Amino acid sequence: MTGFVRILFEGEPVLARAGESVAAALTAHGIKGFRTTRSGAERGLFCGMGVCQDCLVEVDGQPNRRACMTSVKEPLSIRRQQHGQSGVCDPKSLPPATIADMPVDRPELLVIGAGPGGLSAAIAARKAGVDVLLVDERRLAGGQYFKPVAVAGDDVVPPDAQHREGLALARQALDAGVVIRNGVTVWGAFKPLEFVASVEGAGSRRILPRAVIVATGAFERAWPVPGWHLPGVMTTGAAQTLWRTARRLPGRRVLIAGNGPLNLQLAAELQGGGADVLAVVEAAPAATHDLAAVAAMAAASPGLVVQGLRYHWQRLRGGVEMLHGMVVRAVEAAPAGLQVTLSGKGRERVFDTDVLCLGYGFEPSNELLRALGCRHDHDAAQGRLVTWRDADGRTSVAGIYALGDCTGLGGARVAAADGLLAGFAAAADLGHGIGPALARERQAAAAAGERHRRFQRALWQVYRVPPAMAPGDETLICRCEEISFGAARAALADGHGQAGAVKRATRIGMGPCQGRYCRPLLEALIRESGGAAPDEMSGFAPRPPVKPVLIRDLAGR
Repeated sequence: MTGFVRILFEGEPVLARAGESVAAALTAHGIKGFRTTRSGAERGLFCGMGVCQDCLVEVDGQPNRRACMTSVKEPLSIRRQQHGQSGVCDPKSLPPATIADMPVDRPELLVIGAGPGGLSAAIAARKAGVDVLLVDERRLAGGQYFKPVAVAGDDVVPPDAQHREGLALARQALDAGVVIRNGVTVWGAFKPLEFVASVEGAGSRRILPRAVIVATGAFERAWPVPGWHLPGVMTTGAAQTLWRTARRLPGRRVLIAGNGPLNLQLAAELQGGGADVLAVVEAAPAATHDLAAVAAMAAASPGLVVQGLRYHWQRLRGGVEMLHGMVVRAVEAAPAGLQVTLSGKGRERVFDTDVLCLGYGFEPSNELLRALGCRHDHDAAQGRLVTWRDADGRTSVAGIYALGDCTGLGGARVAAADGLLAGFAAAADLGHGIGPALARERQAAAAAGERHRRFQRALWQVYRVPPAMAPGDETLICRCEEISFGAARAALADGHGQAGAVKRATRIGMGPCQGRYCRPLLEALIRESGGAAPDEMSGFAPRPPVKPVLIRDLAGR
């Protein structure tokens, strides 16, 4: 899309780029507070991918619209969403509806998630002759890795190599005959193989495939410190989405903190866009502490190591500090933005910034897989549930395949390789032949996957960090319901020893993010208090809708 669209925010005109998200347009004009909470506190863009629900706004009188997932296509009137405000009621009653009234799709294979893994899986299965339907809730295919540019114009930085790779993969899928539907949110999964999805602008529909490949990715972990809920604090992924999809900076002064290489990539991208990156704060020590792991990375994927060195060179050339062995300890609102306190190595640093980007790891989006009864095991090293799979992506449930970061973290390259394996496996299990050419492609994918797993193992050896310090009682554990760690600890002390009991006693996990950020934190508290280690039956049970949907969609309208 080209050109600009004039929208209104609280009655004031804002010039937006056609195709960008409402969140990107508002952020570009310095607007950080999007809604108010029960206590009257402001919240703004945080996850940038439709998970946290903190960026809810009112659009043309309709409340509960996610600013990060709502595209600017035409003039809009946007207002901050006030807690407790009345919604718009349609006085017209609707006739009763049953599940039989809902439109039905019956593809041979359903693929959920159009990132590197989902696209690769769809392509592989289609090459083998399978009828493939690929769905994704975003407007463009590419997922959180490729993040395709959604705007155009003479002032827009053109797509980079990573963008172009994603565009080529999406085009390959279309050329192969894969049916791709964007703006489709799968919110229900029922045994054995029944799914319900909301289609943007078209209500809900059932999908009844013969087999399914789940490639729903991951979202960033919480880093709970005082002030982590303030407007201007966002995830590394949210800031990267602003830049990569809309060519918008999250702010003029940016502080980036966390653990892992994505933070370094973000720094390089924002520097290139003209931001003043104050520092990159890395929780791990410098890579020189484990040269053997660095050598293993170089042996497994020299191209990725060279890419990382380029990011470092750009950082050095721009005079951006790299602070190893330090983490964010507190955030406070300041007259000109945020004041961020760092600690580590026995010292403190304080930065004044417009925006703080937090990137301290990921949690798998495994709700659909858990709802379908797929086996999960707790990986103590990763500190998260991982989906049991065989070498070709088959789960413990017949007809269900899974790959990528929703199963346990491995990165985009591993996901793409595993996508090919899962696509070919699904095709074979559905009765399609895998000829010699496809068999060779499958063999190459298996080798590539193992090579990139070696790289990932070495990478996270380099980025290994000690356990985080326990948050103080005053720090929020549940952003949605504004519940503190102190309240959670008090509930545990009162004998509420399981996550469900704590939830009922405190409302932790009852907010619109559905426990995605507070559940891992609560499970860690339970473990620290002497409770059992997490397993596939602990935490909060996955139940539909796995994402917030309109009531009319639940009613099949």
